[in-house]
Amino acid sequence: MIPSHQLPLVGLLLFSLIPRQQCEICEISRENYTALNPLINTMINSKYSKGIQAANVLLSLRLGGILNQTQEQKLMRQIVRSVENKESSLTSGQLALSILALGACKRPDEMFKNYSDLVKQLENKFQEEIKNMEEHDDNPLTNYYQLSLDVLALCLFSGNYSISIVATKFNPENKNYYFHGQFSVDTGAMAVLALTCVMRDKTNSQNIMYKQDLEIIGGHIGSLIRKILSQKKEDGLIGNIYSTGEAMQALFVSSHYYKKSQWDCQKTRNKVLEEIPKGVFRMPTAAAQILPALLGKTYLDVNKDSPCVYKSGAFNLSTQEPTSGPPAVSHPQIQVNYSVVINTTYNIVVSVANGSVFLDVMEKAQKENATLFSFTAEESSWGPYITTVQGIKANSNERTYWALLSNGKPLSQGAGSYVVHAGENLEVRWSKY
Repeated sequence: MIPSHQLPLVGLLLFSLIPRQQCEICEISRENYTALNPLINTMINSKYSKGIQAANVLLSLRLGGILNQTQEQKLMRQIVRSVENKESSLTSGQLALSILALGACKRPDEMFKNYSDLVKQLENKFQEEIKNMEEHDDNPLTNYYQLSLDVLALCLFSGNYSISIVATKFNPENKNYYFHGQFSVDTGAMAVLALTCVMRDKTNSQNIMYKQDLEIIGGHIGSLIRKILSQKKEDGLIGNIYSTGEAMQALFVSSHYYKKSQWDCQKTRNKVLEEIPKGVFRMPTAAAQILPALLGKTYLDVNKDSPCVYKSGAFNLSTQEPTSGPPAVSHPQIQVNYSVVINTTYNIVVSVANGSVFLDVMEKAQKENATLFSFTAEESSWGPYITTVQGIKANSNERTYWALLSNGKPLSQGAGSYVVHAGENLEVRWSKY
């Protein structure tokens, strides 16, 4: 292992010497592409109520060269409508993700060219995030995952950002990498991708003022990689099943920061492939975040000047329209215990159809007692995100949010995707992170 105090200088040297291609990749073989069909069909056949929800999916499928031009055009139009008509309502990370998706590669017809305007808007939003951190105890308007997306998009699309601010704000010990004291693997992984882009972009610069900042950034990457690897599980997953895809991407682009013996890439890949048939990636965003790594791709492969590749024939894609609602079948009812915990605990037992999700329970409780169980939610790329309960609103400046728990344990799935079980104790708890 390279001593930690030498990592920044060694990192700069290695960045100037290693090829751009990632050093450690274990993508699925072409013969096993059929294993990916459930992921791909989930993404292609999902209906997106907002164009921004399609951004993660379009980015993933374009990196893999999976869509045909008609499918690609449909998703692009949804995203373009979102960024052009509703730009002011997008968070910085949502706008960054849209830029990455629209500019992942170059279509023959150059359907979208207006990158400079979107990049300028992102520059402004990124500055608003930094200003909020300066005024509110280092808390961004959104979170560090989105802040990392901002830097990644600005770096890849030649936007303006301060190298010194990146070096300062992305210190791995910053509280924004942690959630209830636990290191957030997907946040750390996205930061590694962003910082690696900055290193690649600026290492060969003649500006001597960048040298010290780049040494610091190199140290940050090494530290973040160690933290990511510390979350590696015995079965090969890193963090949890949903953070593993982006952790794989981060490790692909940073193999000179760790020994090969520290990560068995094939073991991680094989564990993910085992989980696909179990339906754990039934949310489009979950499928989109795991697919690039399985194909040996990372978000650093985004290149708006590189011709798009179309190889959908290699996959068995189903393009039938999804049903507009659940089948007309009678489901048996189950009872679950539901609680809202603020300073006091409010309990109710509700009956819902077998196969219902957490959100169904919340809606049923609200119907039975709107005073105690009222709530609001907003759409995110991961589905409904709970914003208020009993009128109490989550606040990023105060680092408060509504946590979802089952039998006292935090859930890794959202309210719209976690399937509840008979007799389960479900809880929405007012929490700080």
